[in-house]
Order: sequence, then C-alpha cells, then structure tokens
Amino acid sequence: MLSRRALAIAPALLAAPPLLVATRGRAAQRFAAALELARGFDQLHCLIVAHGGETVVEEVFSGPPADRPVNVKSVSKTVVAALLGAAIDRGDVPGVRAALGEVAPGLIPAGADPRVADLTLEDLVTMRAGLERTSGANYGAWVSSGNWVADALSRPFVAEPGGRMLYSTGSFHVLGAALAEATGQSLLAQARARLGGPLGIEIPPWTRDPQGYYLGGNQMALSPRAMLRFGEMARQRGRWEGAQVLPEPWLEASFEPRTRSPWSGLGYGYGWFVGRAGGGPLALARGYGGQVIAVAPAAGMTVAITSDPTRPARSAGYFGDLMGLIGRLVAA
Repeated sequence: MLSRRALAIAPALLAAPPLLVATRGRAAQRFAAALELARGFDQLHCLIVAHGGETVVEEVFSGPPADRPVNVKSVSKTVVAALLGAAIDRGDVPGVRAALGEVAPGLIPAGADPRVADLTLEDLVTMRAGLERTSGANYGAWVSSGNWVADALSRPFVAEPGGRMLYSTGSFHVLGAALAEATGQSLLAQARARLGGPLGIEIPPWTRDPQGYYLGGNQMALSPRAMLRFGEMARQRGRWEGAQVLPEPWLEASFEPRTRSPWSGLGYGYGWFVGRAGGGPLALARGYGGQVIAVAPAAGMTVAITSDPTRPARSAGYFGDLMGLIGRLVAA
C-alpha cells in the first residue's frame, strides 16, 4: 500500500489488482483510523479524499479502477442542479423562480392540474413540487410508462407546491427535460459542454426516456476521480483551475437548506443535502447504494465515495456508516 511506501515507487502496485491505495505523506498517519474503519465496509468500492486542493487518499477496495465511470445513481440529481445554475448564468432560463409554463410549456400534458404550469424550477430542483412521488415503490411503474415527463406531471398533488420535500426522481427528470427544451441541447450535450469540458472529465451517455430525454436524476456515470473534481469545483465556489465553471452565487445558494429530508433529517438545497461534520458545514451529493460526493468547505476537504450499486444504503445502516467515516476524515 502507498500508505507504507513513497508514491514514487508505486507503479507496480498501481497495476496490481484488486487493491489500490495512494495515501500520501503525513496523510497516511492522519487518516489511518478512518481508513481502517473504511476497510471494514464490505459495500465500499472506492474512497478518494482531497485536502487543500491536493488528493491525499485514493483507495480502491473492490470494483473498477478510480478512473473508470460507474453508475452514480442519484448523484445525477446534483449534476442536473448544476446544469440549472449554468443555464441561468447563460440566460437560457430567466431564473430559479421561472415557471414551467414559461420555460417549457410543451412538456405539460393535456388535462394536467392547472397548478402544474405554475410549478417553478426551484420547486423541481428542491423536490417540493407537491406531486405524488415517482421514486420508491412508484419508480418501476413510472419508468414503464410511455411518457415519463407526462406521467410525472399527471400525478395528483399530495402537498402544496413549494411545501414539504417529496423525494422524487420525476421532479428532476422534468427539470432536465425543461433544460433541454430551453437550451435546445440534450442534457448529455449540456453536461459535456458545461461541466465535462471545463473539468476535464468523461461523461458517457446514459438512460433516455421514450421521447429521447436523458433521465434527469438517475443513472449517470462518473468515475470516482471525476466525482472528486466536480466536488472540488463546488468547494471552490464554482472555480476549477482558474476558470469559473459555475457562478459563485449559485453554489452559495445550492448549499443553503431550503427544505429537509424526512428520511435522513438532512437539509436540502439546490441538488445538495446539507448538514454538518467536524463542527463545520457539509454538502452531500448522494446516490443509491452509497455513491457520495461530500464537500466540507471550512475544512478544505472533498470526499468521493463509490459503493456496490445493487445494495441499499440507509441512514440507519451503511449510509450512516459513511457519514461516520466522513466525519472522521473531516476531523482528521
């Protein structure tokens, strides 16, 4: 392991499956306890930690190497939220409080509740649309429908728009479709041009609905190293290698809690869960199974985690374990 050797003599180890460790210098000692904890998680695939802008830990426990794109599940929601910020910055949409009926009226199905047209992009990006959820037990039927956008927007209102959080991939899928309509570019094209290019990361094509819209909010693929770059850009208030990738005010607004998850108790901003770790603020992009980007601005730290995408990661189980691990890393 590189925690026991200098990085300069790593080539033979880097080529040796199945374990990759790159824990540099004094970081090996600082993070030793946290890494020992991580090695006990049988769902964990890859852990990368950046501190002060430098990658100080990279360890692959199982699964593909750290530079290979993997399904990041609902981390996709955070990416779509970032694309909303980019679209607002470029004037493609008037602002976060623009209504769906103003931005993409053609998406609204005939016979939809009149309130659907008044849903704002903010309602969608914070999952406060008030419409019946498409996630959880409803997910299978939703993706089996002939029109995912129309199905999501035809569901009954079970809460007031702008009210409580109803975790629903359908809200982000509608948002992604609205961005495609407003920009004239697919979600994939936007992601590659506005995030992939500036960050130097690969964003492969992913699932599309029957109308050809890329799934907003699930099934994107990013490598753990790409996840870390995205998180580092967010930690640096939208900047990466001297370029402003996303507007700083958007990142500040994204990390501000607008609602609260009924499941984890964490706050939720624009595509980011928000809480605290090590006495400071923490922002989380979270996907099923334990796919995580954690940003701790006060600690100057970003953590990227990938896990077995076929097994759940509940707050009282593996996700709780990951939160404990992140807390230890930040404290270290």
